[in-house]
Amino acid sequence: MKTHPTRSPLALSFVLAFATPLFSAAAQEWAPALTEKWEPVPEVVTPGEGMVPPSDAIVLFDGTNLSQWERVAGGDAAWQVRDGVMTVAGGSGDIRTRRQFGDVQLHVEWRTPAEVVGEGQGRGNSGVYLQDRYEVQILDSYENVTYSNGQAGSVYKQHIPLVNASRPPGEWQAYDIVFTAPVFSADGDVVRKAAVTVFHNGVLIQNHVELDGPTEYIGLPEYTPHGAGSILLQDHGNPTSFRNIWVREL
Repeated sequence: MKTHPTRSPLALSFVLAFATPLFSAAAQEWAPALTEKWEPVPEVVTPGEGMVPPSDAIVLFDGTNLSQWERVAGGDAAWQVRDGVMTVAGGSGDIRTRRQFGDVQLHVEWRTPAEVVGEGQGRGNSGVYLQDRYEVQILDSYENVTYSNGQAGSVYKQHIPLVNASRPPGEWQAYDIVFTAPVFSADGDVVRKAAVTVFHNGVLIQNHVELDGPTEYIGLPEYTPHGAGSILLQDHGNPTSFRNIWVREL
């Protein structure tokens, strides 16, 4: 076994004597103020509490009317609004925001029917789409077996949620979604894929996952260049309800 000579106290004192001035000089050169940034000053935003959104949010549904929404097929949104809640009117079609968005933070509260009817994809099925085409699935996934990339909180048929944070049917649930829109080159190539982070009832279930393209029921996703788009809610025939929907542009 090799041994290494031990430095004498005299040699160690010699090294420290010359090193100390260097450390002192570095400390003076990197004063705390050199790494302090005073601009830009972040805008003041008053946080929301309960049913009150943040002060810089765009309210998409406040419980009174559907003025911010339209039917995808054309015309005014025809879903039911009662007691501060809007509910899918089966057969009336998907609805989308009249306004279009890019990168956003989106808050949506939703509730599947208390009376359980059907199973699998037939229980409280709906969906929230970013830019008209990227779906975060809404479903009654409380003790309800279906394919994992189609349960509540999945990026439909692309990403399985990290956990199932579903509440029982009939109880209000919430999605908080951070969406980063895709970027395309002038030639239509994908420079940056779309990505989403999703909290379901306060639990992280999608951690900045990249999307391979728009949601497809059959086949594989594939990007085509596009710009800003609407937030869309799906009519899947089930009377799923919504309230307190707001968005912050990022």
